Amino acid sequence: MQVTNRLKATVLDIARNCDPSINLHLEQFEDILILGVEEGTNKPYACSQGFYLRIGAHAPKLSRDEIINFSIEEGKIKFDEQINKDFNFSTDFDAEKFTQYIKLAELTQNIPVKDILITLKVARIIKNELKFTNAGVLFFAKDPSKFFMSSKVVCVNYQTNEKVHILDKKIFDNGIINNIQDAIAYAKKHIDVKYEIKTAKRKEIPQYPEESYRESIVNAVMHRDYFETSGDVMIDIFKNKIMISNPGGLVKWMKPEEFGTVSRPRNQIIAELLSKTIYVEKLGTGINRIKNAMKEAGLPAPEFKYSFSFFTTLFDITGGEGKIEGGQIGGLESGQIGGHILTERQKEIIAIIKNNPRITRIELSQKLKINPSAIQKHLVSLKKVRLIKRVGSAKSGYWEITLREENKKGKDDNKGEGEDDE
Repeated sequence: MQVTNRLKATVLDIARNCDPSINLHLEQFEDILILGVEEGTNKPYACSQGFYLRIGAHAPKLSRDEIINFSIEEGKIKFDEQINKDFNFSTDFDAEKFTQYIKLAELTQNIPVKDILITLKVARIIKNELKFTNAGVLFFAKDPSKFFMSSKVVCVNYQTNEKVHILDKKIFDNGIINNIQDAIAYAKKHIDVKYEIKTAKRKEIPQYPEESYRESIVNAVMHRDYFETSGDVMIDIFKNKIMISNPGGLVKWMKPEEFGTVSRPRNQIIAELLSKTIYVEKLGTGINRIKNAMKEAGLPAPEFKYSFSFFTTLFDITGGEGKIEGGQIGGLESGQIGGHILTERQKEIIAIIKNNPRITRIELSQKLKINPSAIQKHLVSLKKVRLIKRVGSAKSGYWEITLREENKKGKDDNKGEGEDDE
C-alpha cells in the first residue's frame, strides 16, 4: 500500500471523529506511515463502534459496567456530584443539620434555604423540583443510612495493641459533620492522658496531640471512596497506637510523589463544604499538619500507607520512626508488604506470578475470571509501588517479584512502568 495524501487524510479524519477528538502526529518512512499518539488527558475516548482499552497487543471492547468503572477511576464520574433520585426535600431534609453547618461555616442566612443549598452545590433545580446531590444527602439527610451503606464511621477501642479484646465500639451515622465531631470526641475519650504536676495547676499530656488524629479523621471522611460499600471509615484505638483508615487509596489522577503537597480530592463538593468549616484550614495541608503535630509533641512520625483501594494513617508510639510508604518490601503472607496493603486479588496475582513469571495479562484474566481491565489496574498498582516489574519485551519477557534490598531504599528498578506489558 502506498502512502498517499488521501490515506493520510482518511487516518486524520478517523482520529478527528473520535469522541473527544485525538491529535495525531504523522511521519513517513519510505512506504510506512508512522502514527504518533500521545497519551490522552481526557479519557475515555470513543470511536464509532464504542470504547476500547489497549492491553498489550489486544484492545478488547469495554462493556457498559467497565466503561462506568473506568470513568469513575478517571474522575469523570464523581459520587458526590451525582443527583440522588430517592431523596425527598420535604421529608428527608434535616433543617437542624443545615443550621449547624451554616453556623460552622459562618455563613449569613439572608437568602432562602433552597438558594443557599444550590449555591453550595448540594442541590439543583431539575424540572422545577429541588434535587439533592449525594454530597447534600451525606451532609443534610435525617437518616443517611437510608440512602447509603457507605455513610458510617466505625470507632473501636482495643485493650492491647492487637485486634483481639474489644473494650468499646461505636458506629456513627448521623451526617458528615456529626460523624466527624463524634469520632473526634470518641478518640479523645479513649486515648490515655498522663498528668504533669510542676506547679499548683496540673498539666494534662495526652498520648497523641489532638490535631494529629483530628486531621486524620477529617481526611478519612473527606477522601473516602463512597462508591465502595465493602468497608467503612475505621478509627481503631489500641493501647499504644491509633489506626485510621478509609476505603479508597490515592486517586488515579494524583502521582505518589505529589502526596501531601497538593490537593486533588476524590470528592470535590464534600471537600469544598468542609473547607468552609473549622475542620479544614486549607485543602492540601492536612498531611503536613499531622506530621508537624506529632513532631512538636516529640512523638514518632505518622505512617501513611496506601494501596489501590485503601488508605491508612498509623500513629504508633511503641517505637520506631514513622514514614510515608507507597510499597516497601516485607512479607506476603500477612497481606501487607511494607506500607502497601495488599488486596486479596493482589495477593492472588503475586502468588500466580511467583509460580509462573511468564504468564500474560490475558491468562491472568482467564485464570482469575475477572476482566482484563481489572487485571491491568492491579498490575499498574503493584508496579507503582515496586512490588513487581516487567523484564524484557511485552511478548517474550517475564514478571519479576522485586523483593531485593534496593527496593527498600527506594531505588527505581521498575523501568518501562508506563508500558502496556503483555
